[in-house]
Amino acid sequence: MKYINKELTIENFRIKNLAKKFTTPIYCYSFNKLKENIQNFKNNFKSINPLICFSVKSNSNTKLLREISKFGLGADVVSAGELMKALLAGIKPNKIVFSGVGKTSKELNFAINKKILLINTESKSEIFEIERIAKIKKKKINIGIRLNPNIDAKTLSQISTGKKENKFGVDEKKFLELVKYVKKSKNLDLKCLSVHIGSQILNDDPYGKMLDILDKVIKKSKHVFEYIDLGGGIGIDYNNNNQNLNLNKYSRNIEKFLKNNKSKIIFEPGRYIVGNIAVLISQITYIKEGHKKDFVILDAGMNDLIRPALYNSIHRIIPVKAKSKLSNKDYEFVGPICESTDKFLTVKKFQKLDEKDLIIICDVGAYGISLSSNYNMRPKPFEILIKKSKIKILSKRQKLLDLM
Repeated sequence: MKYINKELTIENFRIKNLAKKFTTPIYCYSFNKLKENIQNFKNNFKSINPLICFSVKSNSNTKLLREISKFGLGADVVSAGELMKALLAGIKPNKIVFSGVGKTSKELNFAINKKILLINTESKSEIFEIERIAKIKKKKINIGIRLNPNIDAKTLSQISTGKKENKFGVDEKKFLELVKYVKKSKNLDLKCLSVHIGSQILNDDPYGKMLDILDKVIKKSKHVFEYIDLGGGIGIDYNNNNQNLNLNKYSRNIEKFLKNNKSKIIFEPGRYIVGNIAVLISQITYIKEGHKKDFVILDAGMNDLIRPALYNSIHRIIPVKAKSKLSNKDYEFVGPICESTDKFLTVKKFQKLDEKDLIIICDVGAYGISLSSNYNMRPKPFEILIKKSKIKILSKRQKLLDLM
């Protein structure tokens, strides 16, 4: 993004022209940024040659998944619906991993029939259910077991997944018991040790601790795992302060780990791949004067982007038209939804704004549209992709009649 004659552009497209053509709010994605992120991820982990399974829950737009699949990525799915989308987007079954704590019998049957690479199990009961289905089908099913390493990734409590109080995976004792059980099974093939300790991680230390624990647990298990699934969780720089995870250091630590464990590494990145490839374009409906701050009421609401309301997460807001004059009071950017939590950001010393001005909310590519809803009976917005100087429609805005 850059300003040309004080007007913000995305890859030389004027945002005001996009808003006029499609009407706001609009999710606008950059293909060039998507390509850059994927290539950067591959380059940093080139020495370990991992299988990269894109986390579909972060963004499940079928057309965007199709673009991602063209780079050779697989998929990490957590429901039958996500699995269907991945297959529809052209992702090969032998590059798909099925995760999640609550897979139903119907979902497990579907995944088994599609011959995906792995089902990563998270409980004794799930293993028993897969074994029951496998016996009926007279098949041997590839599974992984997810270890909960009891590591605090020092991220938001709502997106922590690797501590003992979290619902995910099993502890070391249970893990070792399940390994013994599965190795004796005629219908299960234990291919993978899986782990995922949380999201939006920007510090190297949790990953280092995770690898140390995995090394010890693998030795105790006396089992050779064909795959080690290290999950995802790599964060992005929402605050624009150049705080990023050192991927090269993480790669070197994995290389050391692999000297003792000859396994294929699986990654499940989502946010890192798509988080910063999109912005949400919105128009100011009203500016409502308050006592100590003014409310900038947007036409985008928490139904379009719920992360600030759900996680208190910060997404930078940038004006589309640059002005030199500053506002006299703080601005609180809010939406039209009938909830007090429907707010995006409070900013001091923002430039002076007027009603009908356009703004963009940054870094919404991950968990933006995928967490959107029709709350307050509001249609979901347009999604567009800018690719090679052309605009590709990823999804059209819903119509009110569609919701009726």
